[in-house]
Amino acid sequence: MKHIFVSALCLLLSMSASAQLFPDFSKMHFGCDGNSITSGDQWSATVVRQLGFATHHNVAVGSATWACHADTQDYGSDGFAGISDGWQPTQDAHELQMRHNNTSKVHIQQFIAEVEEGRYPEPDVFVFSMGTNDGNLGSAEEALKGKSLDEVDVTTMAGGARWAIQTIIEHYPNCRVFVCTPIQTANPDHNTFNREKIEILRTICQSLSVQMIDCYGECGITEKMENGHGERYLRDGLHPAGEGQSLMGRYIAKEIRNNYY
Repeated sequence: MKHIFVSALCLLLSMSASAQLFPDFSKMHFGCDGNSITSGDQWSATVVRQLGFATHHNVAVGSATWACHADTQDYGSDGFAGISDGWQPTQDAHELQMRHNNTSKVHIQQFIAEVEEGRYPEPDVFVFSMGTNDGNLGSAEEALKGKSLDEVDVTTMAGGARWAIQTIIEHYPNCRVFVCTPIQTANPDHNTFNREKIEILRTICQSLSVQMIDCYGECGITEKMENGHGERYLRDGLHPAGEGQSLMGRYIAKEIRNNYY
């Protein structure tokens, strides 16, 4: 009987210590940005459900990039065309403008506007997850020059990433920011390019002192088990299917829980 009592007491003490170790996410608000792997209720919905966040504010749009185009408009500016996730060839000028507005800078401008309008509360945790669609990488060293974002070339992935991450930090100083790396795809050449992007993002994250979440190397999705036809977690060699989305979400939730302070 004494042994049972001691065991029960140890369990209660352990549960109490665990409750003190991890925060109460049910009183916190979650925000995120990304591309087609993040848009809608994919991995972020799993994160919100697993950790019990009070709200979920997702501005991700398919085909998005960190980098802006030369003609990318500011969200809400005069004549703002909107945002499109289109990717198939077109000559329609309005559609092309909307595609050129599908960047993290514009998404973050939208996010902030929706918070200021009272549609969503200020975030306590914000996660970026993009880069797969970027082609113009730029240099992390160049993007990190100076303190003002006015000096940053946002037409590169490096510059766009710095602008978006730093803007969230500046607007929400009490928010914990995380940046997810791109995941592995079924294409080895694409993965080689993704690893180049990850090194740039790692330097940006270290300079801005934000947590990087290694979805490429640790979430459980690997090129070696994917054939591009829905073999395991990727429905088409690039986009996670239901179980892949859940796997990503569980991993990201674990990283947020273990690294929130």
